[in-house]
Amino acid sequence: MRKIITLIAIVAFTFAGFSQEDQNQERSVIQEYTPSKLLNKGQWDIKWFNNLYTQTKSTFSDGKEPRQTFFTSTIDVFTGLSENSSFNVGLLLEFRSNVINDRSALDVFSFDGERGTARSGFTSFAPAVKFNPIKSVSNFTIQTAFHIPLVDQETDDGVFLDQKGFIFQNRFFYDYTFPGDKWQLFTELNTEYNFGKKAVQDANFDTVEGSFANNSLNITPGVFISYFPSPKFTILGLMQHSQRIDTGNDFEQDFTAIGGGAKYQLTKSLNIETLYTNFIRGNNTGLGQTFNIGLRALF
Repeated sequence: MRKIITLIAIVAFTFAGFSQEDQNQERSVIQEYTPSKLLNKGQWDIKWFNNLYTQTKSTFSDGKEPRQTFFTSTIDVFTGLSENSSFNVGLLLEFRSNVINDRSALDVFSFDGERGTARSGFTSFAPAVKFNPIKSVSNFTIQTAFHIPLVDQETDDGVFLDQKGFIFQNRFFYDYTFPGDKWQLFTELNTEYNFGKKAVQDANFDTVEGSFANNSLNITPGVFISYFPSPKFTILGLMQHSQRIDTGNDFEQDFTAIGGGAKYQLTKSLNIETLYTNFIRGNNTGLGQTFNIGLRALF
């Protein structure tokens, strides 16, 4: 009898070990590969993210304003280089389409370039690296990028397209998965130093040289909390604050946004995410909303 009990215990222990291993293997990309996770050598991570920001209110006036809408589409490509998954390199590309003067929010997809109401085009690219500075804390990483502007003129005929300046960006990522794999905390601190020529405006107040943001430091902390009903699906809530500090351009700005979203693992290598945010307060800024959708492929 004792031998049978011992045999059952060994089998149960072995089965539990294999079950645990299977559970670990079943962790999806959205659980395992957070922004804090570095890629293995030869792995590729491609993310296409689309952000539509629209506003009819701002801190510059009281009441409703003519609608302005700004669409940003980014493609981020990263690959792993090191054997110990400690160093990744990448390239970031950005495309924008903006419409003003109370045009419909969906007019950003017209790309008609109508004078005085619309502009669009590729606005910047950035080589980037991502690394783990503390080997004992594998879920803490830093992403460093240098953004190079492609716009000829920041504001033309009253329509803003994008900043015309260089940006040295550092993003600090950290995540923590609670026991049971149902809850996950993700935090980010984004810092951007904007530099280049000071903004020069013509008689029509178009910025013909430089950028309003040059010679300023932008600091944006964010907190995200995710719940996983299943390994392939998560819902999340977030809060972000952005603070632009004047370092020589006589312009300061800040805003706070809250929101939520969801992610779903479509296939082993492809997932989709949606996100909504609302700008609940700010200074020298618009008070609008964002609607976001993204696709991510990891292979």
